[in-house]
Amino acid sequence: MTTAHNNKAQSQGAATTAAGATKAAQPKNPLHGFTLEQILNLLLAHYGGYPALARQVKLKCFSENPSLKSSLNFLRKTPWARTEVEQLFIRLGLYQHKP
Repeated sequence: MTTAHNNKAQSQGAATTAAGATKAAQPKNPLHGFTLEQILNLLLAHYGGYPALARQVKLKCFSENPSLKSSLNFLRKTPWARTEVEQLFIRLGLYQHKP
């Protein structure tokens, strides 16, 4: 094998190792495998609806004319609010209820 071919093979091996490490680390992420919609639906089921969820996470999208569509829209556009919802989901351990 030439040196250039060896270097290419080594870089491909490193990329595979890096990708493998990412895949191996991902299952430890409690949000892995959940969509934002699934997270919100599990929180709503846990709290019994928007009024109780709004007491936990103070967001207008949960307290004023709440709907799944408008809440998802807001959370997708507002990273700090999405983080609050995801953190509540993790604190409650709802990620243990895999879809």
